[in-house]
Order: sequence, then structure tokens, then C-alpha cells
Amino acid sequence: MTHTTQDTNVVEALAARVSGPVLSPAEDGYDTERTGLQLLGRHRPTAVVGAADADDVRAAVAVAADRGLRVAVQASGHGVGVPLDGGVLISTRRLAGVRVDPDRRTAWVEAGTPWARVVAAAAEYGLAPLSGSAPGVGAVPYTLTGGVGLLARARGYAADHVTRLDVVTADGLARRVTEREEPDLFWALRGGGGAFGVVTGMEIGLFPLERLYGGSLFFDVDGAPEILDAWRAWTATVPEELTSGLTKLVLPDVPGVPAPLRGRHVAQVAVAWAGRPDRGPAVVEPLRAAGPILRETLGELPYARSGEVYAEPDRPHGFRSRNLLLDGLDPAATARLTEMTGPGLPFMAVVGLRHLGGALARRPDPSAAVGHRDAAYSLTVITANGGGEEDPGARELRDGAAALFSGRAVGRSLGFSFGPLGDAEVREAFAPEVFRRLSRIRGAYDPDEVVLSNHRIPPLV
Repeated sequence: MTHTTQDTNVVEALAARVSGPVLSPAEDGYDTERTGLQLLGRHRPTAVVGAADADDVRAAVAVAADRGLRVAVQASGHGVGVPLDGGVLISTRRLAGVRVDPDRRTAWVEAGTPWARVVAAAAEYGLAPLSGSAPGVGAVPYTLTGGVGLLARARGYAADHVTRLDVVTADGLARRVTEREEPDLFWALRGGGGAFGVVTGMEIGLFPLERLYGGSLFFDVDGAPEILDAWRAWTATVPEELTSGLTKLVLPDVPGVPAPLRGRHVAQVAVAWAGRPDRGPAVVEPLRAAGPILRETLGELPYARSGEVYAEPDRPHGFRSRNLLLDGLDPAATARLTEMTGPGLPFMAVVGLRHLGGALARRPDPSAAVGHRDAAYSLTVITANGGGEEDPGARELRDGAAALFSGRAVGRSLGFSFGPLGDAEVREAFAPEVFRRLSRIRGAYDPDEVVLSNHRIPPLV
């Protein structure tokens, strides 16, 4: 990126109005500030604003809009889809506060707060948020795309339980957004993604839950190649209190990977039972016959340790994904998927299945923009490398794997889509009438597309 006088003027204008750091490409800390967990397609902004408070966010948006620049936002950087080239990147990692109201069973969560901090704060009062499987993910961006978490089938989408958002819109105005105040924006932000403004904080509902029965069973796929279909059959029998997912991959033979799993083709079935913990083992028991179990971490644990259910890695790396929401899983397709994503690939391929339904299928009051609530399963095929350029065969594998299930697809999930999506692909996340309403709301609040989001909602003015 060529450093120009105009760039210098933008940096100076930002520095004069915000209290947090403002970094240009020439300054120490710029690369660290613009980099998150995703190493493919990193942002390359003219300036990075390390927002110290909501006023910094408002000032950064106002400066960018005045100069005709685009704005992108990054909390943890897990889901970077469209990289910003030029413009202003707002890093919200310093906005990491949580305030719990135990009487109202709510929490106020600032823009860059990871789920781990929310879980810990709520646990002090015997409460739990609708957090995701990875504690390091930012709670706000996760929720804006819906949020399918550990308690999803029992409680629904995280977005369904948002009661207030504070938002800076593209005109630089700070807005309080609730069911009664800015109702269109309230509807759109709860499931429609981050295209409508920069959220500086949100109020979410909490639920009384101190302990759960959860963890993982790790199956040997070579010894049970039908494990994906066995999991599917088991999910058809479980009550709503049970939320589960299956992750299939070939683990490297390196230190840091548990010894029984090194170099093995593994299917990890992660479960979270939200009912009485002592009843959890009986619900999981039928699954044990599905194949050889290499390792088990199931047990009763406090919700404060719920990140152990999936125990997902949190090291930065490069990854892309293809997601589909499905009305069912076919045995022939899952068998072929197991073969396609097994050993021998020059890159890591991870198959992620989530069991949906239950409370996820019920519409909340007030309504939210979350799409395709009738889906029964989510399928995500992730390809990963250490960073840099993507392997040429990775996209072909993702597309080929998705093609196996095209007949069962009802749409896609934005929350499990990692990497750039075309306009037509974003549309697939919503029913046509929902997408039209989202476009009208985008046109009302950001007609010039100042805010660059991972998933573009084109403004309809």
C-alpha cells in the first residue's frame, strides 16, 4: 500500500478525535492490530483505530464517512470474510466489558468482548449466556449472524434473546436500538449481520444454569466409516435439551495432540445436555455403540468450563469454508463425504455438522431476521492451512462436498461461512421477502455502503 498525503491527513484527523491508538501501515503495532485468528485475506486499512470506548467508534465512523472512506470492524477476527483495502478498520478488542444484572437475568456486553468473559461473569450468579463452542469468539459479531451455541436446541438462537443494542450508524450517529426504538434496525441486526452499523454494545438474556453434562466422544473413522450416519440416526431420537455436533478431520501426528488421536482419522461428537446433569449419560449411551472410541471427555462440569465441550484450537491460521443448511442427511452422501475428506489431502479438511431444530425452529417475539429456521442440520466444510495462500484444490473440495447435499439444501448460515461470499450466496441465507426487507433497511441507514461487512446486504433506496 502506497502511503500518501491523504492517508496522513486521515490518520491525523482520527488521532485528533479518538482516545485510543490510531495506527498507519508504517507504525509499529499496525500488523498486530489488523490481524485476528483468520490469516487469509487480512485487512489492509489506511488506518486502524483501537477504539477505547463507544465515542471512539462514533468518531471513527464520522471521520471515514466525511472523507468517503469505508469502515470495517474487527473483534476477535475469527470470521473475516471481505478484507478492507484502504479505509478505516475499527478494532474493538479493547471494548471488552461485561455487566451482569442477576435480578433481570441480563448482561450488557461491549463490542469486542469474547464469550469467555461473558460466561465467567454470568457464572458468578449461577447464570449462563447462549454462548458458542469457541470461548475466544467475539460475542457481538457471533450474535449478529444468529448464533448457534451449546444450548441452541434448548433455548434457540442467541440473536433471539437480544433486548437492546447500541449502534453507530453510517451517518456517525449513536443510536439506542430496541423493539420500540428503531424497530427495523432491531429486527435486522438480530440475524442479518453487521451491514447496518457498528454495534458498540448489546444487552442479552441469561438463563439459570450452573452445571451441564457435556464433552466429547472421539471415534476412529477408519474403524467406523459410517459414523456420520450413526450420529444422524441418534440425533433423531434425542430431546431438545441435547445439542450436539460432529467434527471430522485427520489430526496431525505432532506434540500437543492427545496421544490416542495423533495421526488418526477422527470424528469428534461434542454434546451439551442442558437438562438435569445426572440424566445426560443415559441420553448419550446409545451413541457409544457407533464405533471404536479413541478418547472421551464427557462428564458433569460447570458452565464456566463449557469451552471444554468442543475444546477448539485458538491459534491463528488460514481457513475458508462452505456452509449449507439442510433438511436432512442422506447416508450415501455422508459416506462419500467421509471418503472425500479423509487422509491424503495436501491440506486439512474439517467437516462440521450441527444438529438444529428444537427451539431454533420456533419464531421469537419480537421477530428477528434469522433465516431458515426449518433447517434440521448445518453442514460446514472447512479447509485450512498455516496462512498465506490457499491450496488450489481446497475450493474444489469444498464445492464438491457441498454438491453431495445440494438436493437437501434449504439455504446457508452466515455464521459458519468463512471467506468472501458473492451477493447471490448471501441471499441464500434468507427467504426472498426477508432479504428484500434487509435491503430496504440497509438503504435507509447506509445507502452509500460506508460499513463494509463480511456479508454484503445491498442497499435498496
